[in-house]
Amino acid sequence: MAVKLNTPIKLVLFDVDGVMTDGTIYMAESGEFCKAFNVKDGLAIELLRAHEIKSGVISGKASPALTNRCQKLGFDIIETGCKHKLPKLEQICTNFNVTADAIAFCGDDVLDLPIMERCGLSVAPADAHQLVLEQADWVSAYKGGSGMVRDFVDTLLLSQSNIGLKEIYQPLLRKIALDDLTGVEQ
Repeated sequence: MAVKLNTPIKLVLFDVDGVMTDGTIYMAESGEFCKAFNVKDGLAIELLRAHEIKSGVISGKASPALTNRCQKLGFDIIETGCKHKLPKLEQICTNFNVTADAIAFCGDDVLDLPIMERCGLSVAPADAHQLVLEQADWVSAYKGGSGMVRDFVDTLLLSQSNIGLKEIYQPLLRKIALDDLTGVEQ
């Protein structure tokens, strides 16, 4: 399924649980949260950065594991513990001088509907709530936490360019090769 855009996307925002993870939360007796993230999705964030598209998360939940993963991925925006996401979107638009129609949002549950209605492109994993699937402009064939983010980023970049998938990865591969030569840790 192709992504149809009226405005080029300059920023991609993600919900986390159910999008970047399968929605499972592991809790230790101490109350500490653990989450499983797909490394393919992590590489997709690097790919966005290689194409000068900003990225971030707006998540209803907050945990040290989530903050740690977001920081390691180098997101431009990290908003956690946020049940009402629409005011955060308006603040992000102001802070980054971008209009909502130049933002894609990937969500999976009903708390994501207000922001999905406002953004220029709304995206959902295959296992999203029915109301989210109905709202989404594009639905991945993949479930949340199973490569859905990578699927979307590949599709988005293909839709915004006149080049093929192999060419889309060239800026990222060049950066990785350069980092290897200079000893920069990834």
